[in-house]
Amino acid sequence: MKFIHDSTRCLIRLLLLAELFAHSSSRPASSPSLCGMFGAMVPQVERLMTLSKTLHDLTDDELLNFSGVEHALSSLPHIQQDAGYFNSLKVNASLSQLYVYVQSFRLHVDWLKTAKENAGLPWSAEGVCTRLPQLSNLLNASLHQIGEEVPQSPSPSFPTVSTTFDVVQSSVEISERLQAFCDWSKRVLRLLQRQSSCPKH
Repeated sequence: MKFIHDSTRCLIRLLLLAELFAHSSSRPASSPSLCGMFGAMVPQVERLMTLSKTLHDLTDDELLNFSGVEHALSSLPHIQQDAGYFNSLKVNASLSQLYVYVQSFRLHVDWLKTAKENAGLPWSAEGVCTRLPQLSNLLNASLHQIGEEVPQSPSPSFPTVSTTFDVVQSSVEISERLQAFCDWSKRVLRLLQRQSSCPKH
């Protein structure tokens, strides 16, 4: 009887160990520091989305004058929104892509600031100029955290803007694309948090 009792206890322990192993292998271990980075990036993206309208500083009625106007900034990031993309996210590739996109928006916003100043237009988007580098720094740190090389960002080719209308049109285009990027980024970061088993707050 003692032999059977000991065997039963041993079997129970083995089953518990097997269950524990299956549990741990089926879900990736979360990285507290990486999860912290994701958690810090989401508010930056949300704030950027709100601030994006300061790039043009137009009222809703004034924006109607630019609806249907052909976009001229082909160098702006083209955001993939299809389900297939979101279902195949990889942490390394997604963070690299986010970094490249943020760098592109930084260059476009810097160009827009110069264009507005040259056209004698007011500039009230300092918040965007502050948040984009902060988000870039977080992405840079995240890439280092996972041992991924920080990608080089291509230099965009900007069009010649000869009129005030052209400058304002560019500001509207950058603003709208930045809003779309923020919406996309927030979704990507939420999915990466889930994929990395980050604790919910």
